[in-house]
Amino acid sequence: MKKKQHTKLWVVVVIAVVFWTMGTGFYHDLAADSEETYKGLKLFSDVIELIEKNYVDPVDSKELIQKAVQGMVHSLDPHSSLLPPEAFEELRIDTHGEFGGIGIVITMQKGIITVISPIEGTPAYKAGIIAGDKIIKVDGELTKDMMLWEAVRKMRGPKGETVVITIIREGAPKPIDFTLIRDIIPVKSVRSIVLKPGYGYIWITNFQDNTTHDLKIALKKLESAEVSLKGLVLDLRNNPGGLLNQSIKVADIFLEKGKIVSIKGRLKQHTKIFRAHSNKEKRDYPIIVLINGGSASASEIVAGALQDHKRAIILGTTSFGKGSVQTVETLREGYGLKYTIARYYTPSGRSIQAQGIIPDIEVKQRFMGEEESDERSLKEKDLKNHLDAEPHKRSKSKKELIEEKDKKKKIDPHKIRTRHTPLTLENIHDDYQIKRALEILIGYDILKGAHG
Repeated sequence: MKKKQHTKLWVVVVIAVVFWTMGTGFYHDLAADSEETYKGLKLFSDVIELIEKNYVDPVDSKELIQKAVQGMVHSLDPHSSLLPPEAFEELRIDTHGEFGGIGIVITMQKGIITVISPIEGTPAYKAGIIAGDKIIKVDGELTKDMMLWEAVRKMRGPKGETVVITIIREGAPKPIDFTLIRDIIPVKSVRSIVLKPGYGYIWITNFQDNTTHDLKIALKKLESAEVSLKGLVLDLRNNPGGLLNQSIKVADIFLEKGKIVSIKGRLKQHTKIFRAHSNKEKRDYPIIVLINGGSASASEIVAGALQDHKRAIILGTTSFGKGSVQTVETLREGYGLKYTIARYYTPSGRSIQAQGIIPDIEVKQRFMGEEESDERSLKEKDLKNHLDAEPHKRSKSKKELIEEKDKKKKIDPHKIRTRHTPLTLENIHDDYQIKRALEILIGYDILKGAHG
């Protein structure tokens, strides 16, 4: 019996070691490398064995280990996590092909599933779900203890099937139920329209496999119009990011030389500089990039690169501040590990982590004469365990952040304007930030003509 017990303990330790090291290509001798690590694993195995034997209800050892590893990884920062097979598949779907769902970008804030932004044209968008809504139930099931991927999986499903989302919203007296019919969520990430002859508008909603390709098509269409392109508004508002390589290629379209972004990690292979290349099509027209608190990650790379090279004027409000780079390693049995490997820096060396891109011209969105404060927008610095901009640099305390927020003007979230209809010229012209961008472009063209 004693021998059997020792064997069981050893098996548990091996399982823990496998989870700890897989994805590196080989298993380290942790006991030899680090006595403290070995002691920690031994403690872990002791706890597992005691729970298996004595807990009031039967437990699933595999599930316990998975949750333990998830807790370990997620304690590093809000963007690192163990991805069970279902979650790993969801991540693949996010950057490839179509999927059935309701169309929202979500994050975890203080243990609550929170909407970053609805995706234009989707069921959630049309129903009126807005940034800042907190999802407390999916089909009646509480989301309190759900992982982010679990909530996503429950909201996705075949086209035509119904899902009920229960949210709480600041200013609303009680929870609100949204009964949504799932639809195919389009993967198209680039939309464009002519604001007026000579002035184009391109909206990049996120960065996917085909973003650069679709952007080139949109630009070609605008540039080949009857009136040559005099100025471009590039809208990155509420763009949550996506593929790093696509953001680099998008920035490269508008830059001829110099750095686009540099990433710096602890390991040499995680430290790289990405540079611009000369383009066959020369684009020397002025550009205004729109950003807000929902602009994150890849969209911040583009905005930061164009800002540092003075290739574009950045207009709007400070971006989200996600200046870290994640990689995803494929593990055994369909698992994946997403973890942070580096911070990224703009061409001038600025870290955006927990700070964001500060616009050259601050213009807050307006609704019926009121200014929108960005109070409703989640930022990287609000997320638990967020990385600092630089290693060993102190972030502001929770008290300091609360004091800053209290100074801001609070706006009724019901008055926050959202675009619930397809992209049309009429709706675009109602957008205050776009109107300001267009005015600046026209003013620049007039001044340029005046000075010949």
